[in-house]
Amino acid sequence: MENEQPTYHVPVMLHQSIDALVTNPNGIYVDVTMGGGGHSREILRRLSDKGRLLCLDQDVDAIANVPQDERCTFCRSNFRYLQNWLHYHDVQQVDGILADLGVSSHHLDDAERGFSFRADGPLDMRMNQKATRTAATVINSYTEEALTEVFRLYGELKNSRQLAKAIVKARATEPLQTIGRLLEVISPLMPREREKKEMAKVFQALRIEVNDEMGALREMLEASPKVLKQGGRLVVITYHSLEDRLVKNLMKTGNIEGRVEKDFYGNLCCPFAKASKAEVPDEEEIQQNPRSRSAKLRVAEKS
Repeated sequence: MENEQPTYHVPVMLHQSIDALVTNPNGIYVDVTMGGGGHSREILRRLSDKGRLLCLDQDVDAIANVPQDERCTFCRSNFRYLQNWLHYHDVQQVDGILADLGVSSHHLDDAERGFSFRADGPLDMRMNQKATRTAATVINSYTEEALTEVFRLYGELKNSRQLAKAIVKARATEPLQTIGRLLEVISPLMPREREKKEMAKVFQALRIEVNDEMGALREMLEASPKVLKQGGRLVVITYHSLEDRLVKNLMKTGNIEGRVEKDFYGNLCCPFAKASKAEVPDEEEIQQNPRSRSAKLRVAEKS
């Protein structure tokens, strides 16, 4: 069994999330966002010799972080295929599912991956390097209307149309291929007092579109009640309002739309009996790991 530390990413809300997740040391658990392996290793520390862990991650870089533990099985895959992989490994139901959403510090620190506006590099942003759609694809091929919608929906940017118009005008002369060139085009539209926050929203919107993050999250969340045992836990760490809203809706109403449905007797039709209030990291963790600042931990138990 392995006790080494994660190599490229500091796990967010590590002990709070695993405390909530692991209720049966002999159980079967799934970490659908393995990344640097920090949460996975902590799960394995809590399991007995009879316990089992399945890890999913679509990023080839994550393979180097797979715990060398016979109780652990790795699947290189988007978590939208959670149910397929459980069936493939002859697992009908599990005791817990953990998802740490968003982008890892490894992705942000690697300029060649193109996830951050803080360093120049290619407009890439693919979580799965085998995928064909990149940020450059979105920037250079989407219509002005489509770009406006991406920035409005996924970045919640008030000047989404102006951003799209400036990009379309600039690319008519020459395609935008690098982060630096994109910044040259959109920087004049950024309010100086909020420039970094607005830039982060632009890059968030592009990243979500490139990787179809909201579509994948919907599919994973909708599959979770089907594969969780009674009493099993769904534990999710979110980082922005779009994903948090879907998670909160599912846990409280049983569907991602937040639609309240009741049976003949007026009882709420929801597969989860308990859904905790969102928990946030303490100041000590925020100081040690700034990425955790926007994190929310949500937990629900299958009824």
